[in-house]
Amino acid sequence: MNDNFENNDDRSTAAEECERFDIIENDILNNIGNQSVSDEKKRRIPAAAIFLAMIFIVVCVLTVYCIVSDINRGNLAGFEPEFQGRNIILRTEHKPETDNQQLTDETGRYTVEGLVQVVRPQVVEIYTYKTKETDIVSGSGSGIIITEDGYIVTNTHVLDGMEKYVVNTYDNKSYTAEIVGRDAKTDISVIKIDAENLSAAVLGNSDEVNQGEAVVAIGNPAGLTGSITDGIVSGLNRKIKTDATSFEMNCIQTNAAISPGNSGGALVNLYGQVIGITSSKYAAVNSEGLGFAITINEAKPIIEELISQGYVSGRVRVGITFYSAYADYANIEFKDKYGFDIPEELEGSLWISDISKDCDIANTELKNGDFIVSIEGQQIADYSELNQLLKGKKGGDKIKAECARVDKSGKITYFEIEFKLMTDTSGDF
Repeated sequence: MNDNFENNDDRSTAAEECERFDIIENDILNNIGNQSVSDEKKRRIPAAAIFLAMIFIVVCVLTVYCIVSDINRGNLAGFEPEFQGRNIILRTEHKPETDNQQLTDETGRYTVEGLVQVVRPQVVEIYTYKTKETDIVSGSGSGIIITEDGYIVTNTHVLDGMEKYVVNTYDNKSYTAEIVGRDAKTDISVIKIDAENLSAAVLGNSDEVNQGEAVVAIGNPAGLTGSITDGIVSGLNRKIKTDATSFEMNCIQTNAAISPGNSGGALVNLYGQVIGITSSKYAAVNSEGLGFAITINEAKPIIEELISQGYVSGRVRVGITFYSAYADYANIEFKDKYGFDIPEELEGSLWISDISKDCDIANTELKNGDFIVSIEGQQIADYSELNQLLKGKKGGDKIKAECARVDKSGKITYFEIEFKLMTDTSGDF
């Protein structure tokens, strides 16, 4: 009995153990199954996201491509150009014919177009060559025909340093020109060509010019034949010095463009009268819209003398070539020669580099390398001050000058000289 009871009890216990084992096994299997499902979902989520992102990128690319294509074809928003593929003929018309009377107003003033027709033939091109044998152009400028038989006024700097001069007229004819007379101080020269029946300029009265009056400049800037610029009279009675000789001339200020090729050209009023001779040497190079022309009233007596005798009366020369001692380049050359700077007490003087043997000053104690400190008791430091001092003097006048000499040790010796001024007919002084 007892044995059977024990066996039944053992079987019951074993059955309970088996049942618990089955429950645990099922739990484990369920957990494993759930974990597999979870892992499978985790694997599926990134793949789906990547797939959607790729689809989005493709859609964006296609959208941008379509927009750009539409813009290039002009089809954006359904727009289709109506003129595409059509043949169009554009009509042109000729200007109505007018007579010369319509180129002026009731006061006799020209329009700019009318002015050009009248004055343009009176302005010529000048080409310069370094030697008479060469055909290589070295420079160019402008000139104004002042007589029917070929006298032409221009600027001296257009001709300087050249040996051959060729003039081209409005009708495309070329002439070789000769210098009649030149004056470097005023930058005015006269040349002559062998021609007849030329259209000569009408000279006006520059004293009658008004500020604000309309003007036209005619010339050949940069070789551009017959260029026209217009503007107004910006100012009157401007005392302007050339950048070459520092000689002061009475000028008309204008905002009409004046370039180097305009030198020797005409500044005219709307009556077709020349009221000034344009010159780039009187231009303000650092300012736009600021040009100058020598007044015709100031130029006229110079032109007349150049034609009648080939030079301007009353020009004198001292007979020296010099540096302004205050200039840096003078001090550099002096230091290279002597080994020290120009003495401070001589910085406001003229350092002599050459003395002309045909002048009376060559007969004095003055030598190359000396300094002229003052003339007639007035200190002189540059060409402008020398010109001012010589104003009113004539050939043969005697003047005194205080001079200085510096030796190799730096010692300064002062001395005085007296000499006669020479009459100048070269046009260089």
